[in-house]
Amino acid sequence: MARSHTAAPLALAALLLLSSGAAQAAPAAPAPDPLETERRLKKLEDAQAQAERALKTERLSDSEPDLVTRLKAVEYQTLSIQKQARQIEALEGITVGASLTSMVQRVGAAGNTDARAQSRANYRGDIAVTLPGGDMGNAEGSLFTQLRFGQGEGIALRPTYSSTPNTTAFQVSGVSNADSSFAILAQAWYQLTVPLPLDGFKPHSKERVEINVGKIDPFVFFDQNAAADDESTRFTNNVFVHNPLLDSGGDTGADAYGFAPGLRVAYRNERDASQAWGLSLGVFGSGPAANFSGSLGRPFVIAQAETSLRLWQGLAGTYRIYAWRNGRATDADGSVRRHAGWGLSADQRVGDAARLFGRYGQRISGHGSFDRALTLGGELAGNDWRRAADSLGLAFAWLPTGGAWRAATADGTLAGYAASGAERWAELYYRYRLNNRVDLTPDLQWVQRPAGDPRAASFTVVGLRAKVGF
Repeated sequence: MARSHTAAPLALAALLLLSSGAAQAAPAAPAPDPLETERRLKKLEDAQAQAERALKTERLSDSEPDLVTRLKAVEYQTLSIQKQARQIEALEGITVGASLTSMVQRVGAAGNTDARAQSRANYRGDIAVTLPGGDMGNAEGSLFTQLRFGQGEGIALRPTYSSTPNTTAFQVSGVSNADSSFAILAQAWYQLTVPLPLDGFKPHSKERVEINVGKIDPFVFFDQNAAADDESTRFTNNVFVHNPLLDSGGDTGADAYGFAPGLRVAYRNERDASQAWGLSLGVFGSGPAANFSGSLGRPFVIAQAETSLRLWQGLAGTYRIYAWRNGRATDADGSVRRHAGWGLSADQRVGDAARLFGRYGQRISGHGSFDRALTLGGELAGNDWRRAADSLGLAFAWLPTGGAWRAATADGTLAGYAASGAERWAELYYRYRLNNRVDLTPDLQWVQRPAGDPRAASFTVVGLRAKVGF
């Protein structure tokens, strides 16, 4: 026990001696050079000052520090992206559409009042712009404007009940110089779309109310037809574009170009997508009120009910019935009287590539050269001959002479003949899709007993239509 106590102090002394020797053997660290430290600090301060000066200007320079150049490049890219985002946001909801339609037609001597063959060309351009019109709670507003311009009135036929075989023809009236071409503000109206119920969740709404006010083409909202409503792509004779009593017969009372100031209110129910339906009412200026030159009294009023049904093998169809009244319509003798009537417009798919259409109209108050009209036809897409974008259209019209007009012309003095029977039209076209912007459409029209004249020979009108659309 005494030996172990003596050994412990000796071991401790040996360890202290060894550690002291090791410390004396390690080299001492050199002291920092004050001048080198000062140079490094000065270099950092100069670099910081140069960066601060470079950041004060937006210019890029080769003499700038690389870090500053990269920082500015990132900033410029960020600002550019933000600018583009603001531009996109500003343009959100704006849509623009434009089209140019041209047509050449020829009629033989039998169809012209001067007994000579005639050919004419025309063009018409349309530019449409839709702008956001602001929100009112869940209700959304939009503003629609349309400019129209063109030259050429088309061929002049002998008297017929149809107003024109070329509804694409457009020229500003009152211009004595045929070399001049002017544009008009065709339409300018505001629409407010209100989803229902008013306090409901908008994305889930299946009902809505639409309110339109401004200068309007009434046929945008009434008497529509999926197979016969666009003279620039389908049938071009006016009797097939709209109900003949309303357009060719003049019961809308619109201005010389087919537009009028007005108001339209509509309700649309799409709770059952397979049987959607709607109701609409329109009130439009008539006669001198249509071109803003007269009183708004005795307007053109039209009400329409429509529904979408699948009556043929589950294929979609749309059926419309409407009634109208115009307090300032024009009778066949030129006097201003109240006209009223009703009509039907239907289109129904009967196959993947085929669609049929029909219109009927009957005047129940007032008298025109014809007081009833029936048009039937169809359109067939070119699926079977591997031209799915092409279409073949054929339609027939029956316009019987009105009783009052038949009696007024019975002695042959008023019109130069005793009007009787029915004017009959047929139109055949083939729309060839040249590309996704251009259509070419050869068109053939035939008329029998024009204006109910039993002595008049039948004649044909041949034409070629071209349309460029964007």
